[in-house]
Amino acid sequence: MHWLLYGITLFLTLGTGVIHHNHTHQRMWHGRWANRCTDYGLTLLQGHPTFVFWPAHVANHHRFRHGPRDIARTYRPEFGGDTNHLWGYVLHPLQAAWVLYPLFLRWLGRLRLHSPGAFRYCLGQYALWLGSWAFFLALDWQKALIFIIVPQLHGLHWLLATNYLQHAHADGRPLTRAQRMMPGTPLNYARNFEGWVNPLLFNIGLHTAHHEHPQAHWSQLTRLHADHYRARVDPALNEAGLLRYMGRVFVLGLVWPAARTRPQMPANAIQ
Repeated sequence: MHWLLYGITLFLTLGTGVIHHNHTHQRMWHGRWANRCTDYGLTLLQGHPTFVFWPAHVANHHRFRHGPRDIARTYRPEFGGDTNHLWGYVLHPLQAAWVLYPLFLRWLGRLRLHSPGAFRYCLGQYALWLGSWAFFLALDWQKALIFIIVPQLHGLHWLLATNYLQHAHADGRPLTRAQRMMPGTPLNYARNFEGWVNPLLFNIGLHTAHHEHPQAHWSQLTRLHADHYRARVDPALNEAGLLRYMGRVFVLGLVWPAARTRPQMPANAIQ
């Protein structure tokens, strides 16, 4: 096994997660069946059903913007409070999965009662994912773990950990739509990453613009960020690059307090 190629494979799992995310916000095709086939294809590549983006991401995270009603907000007391450090980053995917899976089950329960066709569609995604794992494990369990399951889990880790990267120590106090529309209102609920992460991963770092225009095509986010949102975000939340940020905050911050970020919320505002 060539480790460089394996590293590229692991990096491509990040791209799969971003494509999965973008397809949820802006469907790739006009035709219903083409989009459904894409849902199943992405389920197979991601190693997890596509439908979970709707209850967890669209109906929860985008609706509440890291506010107190966002169930995967990084500052939950059960998650250790308003933190931004290496241990919090490592734990966040597990913590998020712990609170999100009951949400998925409630969503499926409502679909079973009110939309049986959509319920079967979601169960089909689970069957495809788990069936693919069972098939490849039966063929060769070692290769299945190394070349399929570990890369998919790596992609899922980044998919969930991205929430921590983009929101830890950001301001989760809710704003009304009218407040957000006012040009002078600060929008400090998310962190933005400029630099190479954006051309490599479909502008995933420009998070404020994405939140304010969730159905905008990813190629529009550079202009939206520069023209409308960069100046409305606290400079401490506009980072020059993702890897530079992670090295400074999560590694250097272990021994040098000045490298750490500071909370945007007062302690008495955390819920």
